[in-house]
Amino acid sequence: MDRHSQDHPAASPADTETTVASPAEAAAASPGQAPGERKDDPRQLWTGRPRAVDIICWAGITFSGLYYLLLLPFRAQLVGTHPVLLELLNGSTESIVAAAAFARIGHGTLLVVMLAAIPGLMKFDPLYWWAGRLWGERIIVMLSGRRNRGSRYMARANRWGRKFTWPAVVISPFLPIPSGIIYVIAGWTGMRLVTFLILDLIGTLLWAGMLAGLGYALGHHAVVVAQAISHYGLWFSLAIVAVIVISQVRAARAPRGGATSQPVPRQGDEDAR
Repeated sequence: MDRHSQDHPAASPADTETTVASPAEAAAASPGQAPGERKDDPRQLWTGRPRAVDIICWAGITFSGLYYLLLLPFRAQLVGTHPVLLELLNGSTESIVAAAAFARIGHGTLLVVMLAAIPGLMKFDPLYWWAGRLWGERIIVMLSGRRNRGSRYMARANRWGRKFTWPAVVISPFLPIPSGIIYVIAGWTGMRLVTFLILDLIGTLLWAGMLAGLGYALGHHAVVVAQAISHYGLWFSLAIVAVIVISQVRAARAPRGGATSQPVPRQGDEDAR
């Protein structure tokens, strides 16, 4: 089953055999590569000089992360004043609920709420599908993080094929994992872009419909909460930014603490052994 693009073929067992490079072979290695270093490092998305498509796709994914960070200061202010605009820009849960609640009291319609949710939720999804087509297992491993859930999903995709990938794309908004991992696997398994967009649209409408139904049922109560959040929008935004900064600082310090927690054996202990 071909799970990789032609630019990243799967390694055969013969390619994985460990060999000792001679000095001549080490000198003939690619420029910038140290002797004994693997030519194909699985921790890197591409080998050698990146292609134009590699740069464009990675720049798009990077921009998607910066985009949501730049919108953080405005989310709390817009949710109670212009929820449909926030929904169109961000596709956040609170924006869909608030927009539907405003529709319940006569400000807008549910049709507008559902239509605004489509670009708000799907605008960056094709980038992750494309990343799966370009980089395959590499980007899946990168997005999986320490829990390495991506490897389990790749194994299921290999066993079940469409029986796994098609429903997974549809229900990805409801899963407790980043949807980008599912979209990358869809591209890695060779799912066509048109098929991916259709399945992604179905999942988006199901997710937005559930949130819109909740907001419509809450009605005036949700509107009051949204307006209160907008009234204190600056403080909510500062609190969100503070939480993000604190979590990033803790994540950065965690490896250092783990690396220094183990005692260093003294010379006397070594001699006693």
